Amino acid sequence: MLSTDVWVSALIRRAQLGEASAVVVRKGDARAGAVLVKIYNPVSREVRLYAQAVRGDGETFWMQPAEAKAEPDLDSFIARQASYDPDVWVVEIEDRQGRHFLTEPVA
Repeated sequence: MLSTDVWVSALIRRAQLGEASAVVVRKGDARAGAVLVKIYNPVSREVRLYAQAVRGDGETFWMQPAEAKAEPDLDSFIARQASYDPDVWVVEIEDRQGRHFLTEPVA
């Protein structure tokens, strides 16, 4: 299993290769921090947030942890997560096609 910092670097590289902008806005634990991925589409102005989760069978997947679609609401969710999990990472991707660049399944 990859450390979180290596995984985040790979995600950012995939986004950059896809001509998207990706930045780490909050660094967490380098080895085992959870990751939140915020996607912004400047064309549609749509914002989505993804969090990693694990199914009962141990398979990793990504889900939208908040039903909100407004950026301030998602930013509030991120702030709440960071307040009780100091190890959480936050990556923001801006892509004109709204792609998330996640390679694991997305629910």
